[in-house]
Amino acid sequence: MKDNVFIKESERVDDLHRNGYLIIQDPKNFCFGVDAVLLSGFASVKKGEKVIDLGTGTGVIPILMEGRYGGESYYGIDIQEESVEMAQRSIKLNSLENKIKISLCDIKEVFNKFECSSFDVVTSNPPYMNTGGGIINEYSPKAVARHEILCDLDDVVYAAAKLLKFGGRFYMIHRPHRLVDIFYVLRKHKIEPKVIRFIHPYFDRDPSMVLIESSRGGKSMLKVLPPLVIYEKNGEYTEEIYKIYYK
Repeated sequence: MKDNVFIKESERVDDLHRNGYLIIQDPKNFCFGVDAVLLSGFASVKKGEKVIDLGTGTGVIPILMEGRYGGESYYGIDIQEESVEMAQRSIKLNSLENKIKISLCDIKEVFNKFECSSFDVVTSNPPYMNTGGGIINEYSPKAVARHEILCDLDDVVYAAAKLLKFGGRFYMIHRPHRLVDIFYVLRKHKIEPKVIRFIHPYFDRDPSMVLIESSRGGKSMLKVLPPLVIYEKNGEYTEEIYKIYYK
């Protein structure tokens, strides 16, 4: 029990280093990674804007973004009941019930819960990997988070396109090897890629992730930002990563 929020024996409470916010996680299932933190730092929310995170897991992205940007309100959906329940307890732990709402919802049925064209910003850290590839337990929380088992890229982008207002922004983090697929699906659903930034583990390594900002109904013009490098040669975070995490 922590501040009237129940913490299970298998769970831990981690410091998000943002406004004193905490998050409940279960290491046996799935803990958020650097990709969620980088997406929350790449996305932008203006005063009065309404945001939804698709596949929110334990709710880390809405919590981090509320702490960084403010904004009017945040919503998150996920299909995994245990993750949603954990996220809801984290929201209560941080006294954010009036700012963030997390719901159990299949992304394919999101329009039964939310109106189309009702959000200024959509974020998503979707499953990266195509189905297949020797998954041991197809429906474990880790497998569902990493592989396109219960939803695929098209499902995510279609939902984002329908939920966004015209001119609204969609922020996503994904893998560089899927970039052609990503651009194809974005344009298929009339969301124009506007800004990309490759993320490299080290200065001399190939990019392992890519951040993408897109706009519903935007004009054709793509800006490529300088690379974002995670680690120095000695294994410590680079100054920019440190700022994203702690400032």
